[in-house]
Amino acid sequence: MTLRRLWLALALWGAVHPMYWFITYMAANGWSLSALIDAWYVNASTTGLVWDLTIAAITLTVWIVAETVRRKNWRGLLAIPAIYCIGVSCGLPLYLYLRGRGR
Repeated sequence: MTLRRLWLALALWGAVHPMYWFITYMAANGWSLSALIDAWYVNASTTGLVWDLTIAAITLTVWIVAETVRRKNWRGLLAIPAIYCIGVSCGLPLYLYLRGRGR
């Protein structure tokens, strides 16, 4: 398996696995997005994790934009919606996949 295929596999895993847990939670507790977000701040541990991922998402976005402008690889920008709509666990490996040379 090439490294580029590994990035794609990790992006798919990063999209599916966390979404399974979000859907499981929402199925058990109601389909309210605001209730899901409230659950992220239920204690100091989860609040810390939310801030950790938020800072990572912002940092990754800045890196993607800066590197996209420098390399002129505009496809890399597709990872930004994945970061905020799915998560860093999908957005980072997706960007690494899109950044690869085997276009």
